[in-house]
Amino acid sequence: MIHHLDRRQFLAAGAVMLASPALAQSNNELVRSITTETLWRNRDGKSVTWFHPRACRLPDQDGAPRALMTLQVIGGSDYFGPVHWSTSEDLGKVWTEPQPIPALGRVPVPDHEGLQAGVCDVVPQYHEQTKSVLAMGHVVFYRGPRFARGDQLARYPVYSVRKQDGSWSERKRLKWDDPRGSFIYTNNCGQRVILPDGDILLALTFGDKPTHRSVAGVRCGFDGETLRIKQVGPALTHPHKRGLLEPSLTRFGNRFYLTMRAEDDRGYVSVSDDGLNWNDKTPWTWDDGTPLTMSTTQQHWLTHSDGLFLVYTRKDASNRNVIRWRSPLFMAQVDPKTLQLIRATERVVLPLAGDGVNDPDHVALMGNFNVTNASPEESWVTVGEWMPRDKARGDVLLSRIRWAKPNRLL
Repeated sequence: MIHHLDRRQFLAAGAVMLASPALAQSNNELVRSITTETLWRNRDGKSVTWFHPRACRLPDQDGAPRALMTLQVIGGSDYFGPVHWSTSEDLGKVWTEPQPIPALGRVPVPDHEGLQAGVCDVVPQYHEQTKSVLAMGHVVFYRGPRFARGDQLARYPVYSVRKQDGSWSERKRLKWDDPRGSFIYTNNCGQRVILPDGDILLALTFGDKPTHRSVAGVRCGFDGETLRIKQVGPALTHPHKRGLLEPSLTRFGNRFYLTMRAEDDRGYVSVSDDGLNWNDKTPWTWDDGTPLTMSTTQQHWLTHSDGLFLVYTRKDASNRNVIRWRSPLFMAQVDPKTLQLIRATERVVLPLAGDGVNDPDHVALMGNFNVTNASPEESWVTVGEWMPRDKARGDVLLSRIRWAKPNRLL
């Protein structure tokens, strides 16, 4: 079955404050347009609500641009169905009917009657050196139709590899026998960087208890079948509630950049020359030094050869009563020297639908999203809407960011 898209296009609104004119001009020159499309619908509750839609670019076939997406159904808070996959052969306009990845479903947990181990927060990435797709998330435990809050066991990264013939491998675990990660270690929802020799740089959030997680850069080897840790760098710490969460990593120019979710109304950023040794983290601020107010929500990188951008949520006059201010999605250009966001470049990537002040229960949340460089001419932000107080309804949206200059990273 093929889904044909209903499109709803809009021009994103820009910010009104002006700062760092040279960088603002760079942004205005780079971003030609932003439009949005609906891939799957369930605002009316007649279908299912797909969540965690994350796409990666595949090699072109006969000149046709191809992409693969992973996604899964959401039925409640942290309660997800088996991971599925879908592909597009026309730059994301049409997607195939989602099919389950056998290895990323649910399996019974030995010696724990009624407990099942599922998978969530999966991010796929094409690995050119081995012609495979590495789809990595982490394990999550369910008891009956709910997240097993009372008996979550130790959590860790799991993955499946899609081979060149289209088959998926069995479920595998990224092994790390460090006691610092005895309660949890994961790269869930995180962006990774593939190095020229095929090694993969990522960041782990980890802890030996529910609070005060740390983040460290990790270099992994990958041979198309097994992912293994080769090096772990010094940790960044944050002793507040759960600490540092959902780290995403990118490379821009000759440096690596890391963004992290936290639970103190801030998000954090750091920079490194090698992806392992990170400078002290700093909170995200505007270029005038004013900190952004965020609420325990992830941020991701949008990386163009001529500019570095961040996609994020934040507190705004339009969303002050929305849960964790998880709508709309914004983007802004990053000053790579100061690690600040250029306020004059802020634009809406996916707009808030509804009334975030007087009727927030009917505003779809968009805090779990993904960024994909789909072609030299455009990048995508994909998100699964979710209305937790309206029977978990929502659509899957794709925002197309079209570039005025080709992205030479591709």
